[in-house]
Amino acid sequence: MRRGLALTAALGAGLLHTAAFAPTDAWWAQILALAGLFGLTLQATPRRAALLGGVFGFGWLASGLWWLHISMHQFGGIPWLAAAGAVALLAAFLASYYALALHLTARLVAPGRARLLALVPAWLLAELARASWFSGFPWIASGYAHTVGPLAAWAPWVGVYGISALAALAAAGLVLLARRDWRLALPALALPLAGALLPQDFTEATGPLKVSLVQPSIAQDQKFDPARFEANLQTLAGLIDDSRGQVVITPESVLPLPLAELDPAVLRHLSRPERPVLLGSFLGDADQGFVNSLVALGANYHYGKHHLLPFGEFIPPGFGWFVRWMNIPMDDQARGDHQRPWVVAGQRLRPLICYEDLFGEDFAASVVGADAATVLVNVSNLAWFGTVMVLDQHLQFSQMRALEFQRPFVRATNTGATAALDHHGRVTARLPALARGVLEVTVEGRRGSTPYARWLAAWGLAPLWALGLAGFALIAWRRRAG
Repeated sequence: MRRGLALTAALGAGLLHTAAFAPTDAWWAQILALAGLFGLTLQATPRRAALLGGVFGFGWLASGLWWLHISMHQFGGIPWLAAAGAVALLAAFLASYYALALHLTARLVAPGRARLLALVPAWLLAELARASWFSGFPWIASGYAHTVGPLAAWAPWVGVYGISALAALAAAGLVLLARRDWRLALPALALPLAGALLPQDFTEATGPLKVSLVQPSIAQDQKFDPARFEANLQTLAGLIDDSRGQVVITPESVLPLPLAELDPAVLRHLSRPERPVLLGSFLGDADQGFVNSLVALGANYHYGKHHLLPFGEFIPPGFGWFVRWMNIPMDDQARGDHQRPWVVAGQRLRPLICYEDLFGEDFAASVVGADAATVLVNVSNLAWFGTVMVLDQHLQFSQMRALEFQRPFVRATNTGATAALDHHGRVTARLPALARGVLEVTVEGRRGSTPYARWLAAWGLAPLWALGLAGFALIAWRRRAG
């Protein structure tokens, strides 16, 4: 295939890959897209393989992360073209993981069947690197397309990155099928489907909990406006008054000021003696750093965000000028260190703030052992990024965590997606985006641990790194030895 046509096909496959994620839930498109990339790479030179992987990754990540420009342009004041360029640079950087993986595969493994098989562990390694290096940014990692479909059954066993590898194996199987290599094609396609044959129930119920999930729907340009503070406070107080649950959960930074700077009367105004309120605000001070936090009014509990978002919550070295250009409030925060679950109404709630629910390896220890969390909680404010794609993508990440750990998951957000999920990742209730209101849900807490939770808590992602490195090395060695 001519170079220009091959690169165009790789770009199209990358766009198809994005279409596989929420809200379409077209899991099969993810495998087809990856099969297209693998087929293009099968006979490519190392340089061409890198170009194909980079173009595929750029098409996938630029089309899947385009909404980032809203925060930079609409709220950060950066010119539209500069904001779009920044998103393109981020997509290109993230795509470089896949470009490198395909380059090394083509350099170390000759064209043919062995290269196709080597692409499976190479893909896994690229996904793990994107999730781990430079603080990690695994947004729409390929495994997230499989919160539905046959590969979802693998979630409590191998997690999202194990599913990424199985999806790559299925993609390789499709290429082998097209090449009429039946001996390898059938096992490559059968193994990803075999998850349905494995045991699926690892947790048991601990009883119901009535939860009120507050969605104030306050526009981002009004959220930090001092002139709007009193009106926003009254909106929040009214929603809390309307709540009927045993516990009330508000979104991230619903009070966008450090608690130390607030008049104590404000907290008294929001407290309810009959039930605790989990309030999003900031703890700390200017000297020690401010911590994006959740504080339980009426209970002795607080939680501080630990895994911070680059550029939005901490400034990577050398990028202070860029963050100052956007004038983001609270742009360089401190990390929280208080990670234990919150015991309330007979359940153990494990809070996560916004983007933290992408990193199951960070909190896997919270869902194993005698004191394990029975309910997972995410609070977010995605008003920075609009409503198209980003809300459904983030909800899909919570669905994967629910599947991996077999815990119900509740989400309280400013503008969406405020929702409740059961322990199989199914959405049981959801408020429309931008709707102001309270979502009243009853969730069934769960105890017990999945196989994935146990080995992730013990070893982190190291077993997957070892599997990817060993698999790639073995295939490359056997190909050269033969």
